[in-house]
Amino acid sequence: MDTVSHAQRSRNMSRIRGKNTTAERTVRSALFKAGLHYRINVADLPGKPDIVLKKYSVVVFVHGCFWHRHPNCRFAYMPKTHVQFWQAKFDRNVERDAQVMSQLELLGWRCLTIWECESGNPERLSELVQSIKQKPPGC
Repeated sequence: MDTVSHAQRSRNMSRIRGKNTTAERTVRSALFKAGLHYRINVADLPGKPDIVLKKYSVVVFVHGCFWHRHPNCRFAYMPKTHVQFWQAKFDRNVERDAQVMSQLELLGWRCLTIWECESGNPERLSELVQSIKQKPPGC
């Protein structure tokens, strides 16, 4: 049983953003400060990646820990109600993430992921910038 009214739950859920989240804006700011040029939410690529750096053939996904199930993260908790519904939803999300990354890799893109809980960590953002600039083996 839900602890809040249906109207309040609806209001809460409607405020969850799918793009232009705080984590995404933080990551984009770090990339911009590093002099990297990117596009956001490119619709003609599988999965509409959050950030696309064409020059480096890199896509970056900024994953929310809750929705994309960040392993061993305190934000990736299981809701206490409707557990079967949530488990199925999370499983579909993780499966879809893997499929999208496979499709992008087949198209020649390198896929990088930064988690929402990591987005405020300057060291992690610096690692992300270095990973983007690094040439993959065989290039």
